[in-house]
Amino acid sequence: MPNATASVGPTRDATGSVDTVPAMNQTLAWLVWAVCMAALALTIRNPLYLALIALATWLVHIALYQRSSLGQSWRGLVKLGALVWLIAIPLNALMIHQGNIVLFRLPAHWPLIGGPITLEAVIHGAVNGLALWEVLAIFAAFNMAVDASQLLRMVPPFLYQAGVVASIALTFMPQMLLSAREIREAQRLRGHKFRSWRDLLPLFVPLLTTALEHAIQLAESMESRGFGGELTGMSAQASNRLKGRMALSLLLMLVGLFARSYWRNSAWLGLALLGIGVLLLVSVFAAYGHRVQRSHYRRAAWQTRDNWIALPALLALVITLGVAAFDRMALNYYPYPPYALTPAFDPWLGLVLTALALPGLAALYEGPPVTAEVTP
Repeated sequence: MPNATASVGPTRDATGSVDTVPAMNQTLAWLVWAVCMAALALTIRNPLYLALIALATWLVHIALYQRSSLGQSWRGLVKLGALVWLIAIPLNALMIHQGNIVLFRLPAHWPLIGGPITLEAVIHGAVNGLALWEVLAIFAAFNMAVDASQLLRMVPPFLYQAGVVASIALTFMPQMLLSAREIREAQRLRGHKFRSWRDLLPLFVPLLTTALEHAIQLAESMESRGFGGELTGMSAQASNRLKGRMALSLLLMLVGLFARSYWRNSAWLGLALLGIGVLLLVSVFAAYGHRVQRSHYRRAAWQTRDNWIALPALLALVITLGVAAFDRMALNYYPYPPYALTPAFDPWLGLVLTALALPGLAALYEGPPVTAEVTP
């Protein structure tokens, strides 16, 4: 028999495109990084701290851009976030008419937007738009760092169907953008010129056909690899019992929430019902998970380099939440009177947020991934 040697490198996914395979053990690390970074971006409203998070995210984005064949596609999501950022600034300025520094005035009889346009409203809209842009940039960098198939293997067994749908949704947009770019270049080589929307028909028809082919290939590939797992060894009676327990748990959670909200004297009863409902629902999910057959061909092991990805973001989130617990205004910024127009800045907290750049530096230090060759 011929000998075969292989190493980690580019593989062809279910859609037919060649992409480099990130290390499986880094998927969990990047997931922790993305969750912590998104929580920081949604919690902090100080523009100086948000700027540090944005710089750290952009460094990670640059480090991962050359390592993924879908980097150009996910960069479009970052541009979309910049557009949302620019829209948030005038929208907040037109809707909020507070502040002492008036830039100009609109007629007062205009509904909603009539009144003074203040500098404070413009600044506050820019800060909120920056937070939204950072969330989209974090999501784009995360999708460039991990592979959807590896992320799917980390989904709990009882959520296998939702995991399959989520993985298809994550790969649909970048693959469609790549296909649109390739089809547009092919049409231009044939002499077709795009002058108006009427000239887009030669682009849409091949794009629709290619999208359907990719969807069929992806479905067949995931089915052959066992991602469409089935519940095994469960009778109809057992399935009905689990469904009944799930309905009971949801009912207990609903009653507990109602009691917690409207029965002030019996708030403890609402919390108890909520806790019982959550535990019962978790037990149902665990029972479903034991009935799903899953195969793991390669286990993910946490390595030292994963600490440089996950720990800085995790420690920054813990320290930031601790600071917010003692002083709520330490992370917030309100340019409206009676607060100061200039944001406050704590050098120690800024130093903690500066450490968020360590994953980007680690990715730059790693360099491009090692390619693989299979030789007979």
